[in-house]
Amino acid sequence: MTSKVVCLGDLRTECTHIKSGDTFITDAPTDNNGKGLAFSPTDTIATGLASCMMTVMGIKARDLGVDMTGTSSEVTKTMASNPRRISKIEVIMNLPVETDEKTKKILENTGKTCPVLYSLHPDIEKTITFKWM
Repeated sequence: MTSKVVCLGDLRTECTHIKSGDTFITDAPTDNNGKGLAFSPTDTIATGLASCMMTVMGIKARDLGVDMTGTSSEVTKTMASNPRRISKIEVIMNLPVETDEKTKKILENTGKTCPVLYSLHPDIEKTITFKWM
């Protein structure tokens, strides 16, 4: 088992990672009958994309001797209706990393092959921008 999700009532869940015991809360968003006081389930998917990209890039960067500390991502999720679903995820990755152009391309290509990106439905538009600082 990977995780356990418990309904706390009032459109809120508590998600627990079994191996570590770490938890997070989700709330229904305000545009879908919720309070929007925490990540919505679809927010976690969009955010998971940036986190996955950063993780696989970090693995590759470590192998290349590059420090990615301080890298951050800005994530924007757009919803569609009928059916209600994620229609677009935009990720802007800010990389305060000093490296050559070849290494930048290797890291960008690595990010674009993360498991979450490959797991998202092809109808979801994905816009990925790398900003090297």
